[in-house]
Amino acid sequence: MSIKEWVEEERPREMLIKNGSENLPLSKLIAIILRTGSGGTNAEELAKKLINRFRTLRAIDAATISELCEIDGIGPAKASQIKSSLEIGKRFCKERVEKAAKLNSPKDVIAYVSGYYGPYLRDSKNEFFHAIFLDAKNKPLDNVALSKGSSDASVVDPKEIVRQASLKSASSIVLVHNHPSGDTAPSKEDIETTKLIVSVCSLIGVSVIDHIIIGKNEEDYLSFSEEGLIS
Repeated sequence: MSIKEWVEEERPREMLIKNGSENLPLSKLIAIILRTGSGGTNAEELAKKLINRFRTLRAIDAATISELCEIDGIGPAKASQIKSSLEIGKRFCKERVEKAAKLNSPKDVIAYVSGYYGPYLRDSKNEFFHAIFLDAKNKPLDNVALSKGSSDASVVDPKEIVRQASLKSASSIVLVHNHPSGDTAPSKEDIETTKLIVSVCSLIGVSVIDHIIIGKNEEDYLSFSEEGLIS
């Protein structure tokens, strides 16, 4: 039976309008995104297939378009609808922290990194290296992706960090990268690279106030500042 044939009180869109989105089960929310079913399967049944396969929204977000399309009834169009809705959620997280006040402490920095980078980097299979450029009041000026590496390393050029800092008239920098393994312990290379960047940036009067390593879970962060690995 198609959703249009259901009693009005059970239809996902009508339930959302009447009760609010926060009161709908996940299957009905996803059904609204999918809009229609496929091959005799209605949208909510299709949503349940998706949930049963991936179990969590995080796993759905980490899945590729081709992996989503392995579910019978989900093609490129529906997979794109799912991915775009999850991307909106991640951008909402970024929007909340982009207007952050000052990053004056490791706690401030971790909160910013968690909201801005966490949704993108926690489940990444590759290591990425980013820099947050700050003004004289420690407010973010810009976020720049510096490199994408393999599953266990990324190569960053300190000269590019200096160039970007000069272009943006930055007073300080926060370094950010992820460990796809989930282990936030800094490697010898992480420590040496950080020391080199600190040294090079000091030549132009720019300080590196922290370096954050992102792990797998929301609470998995390491701050070089908190660990006494940066000065």
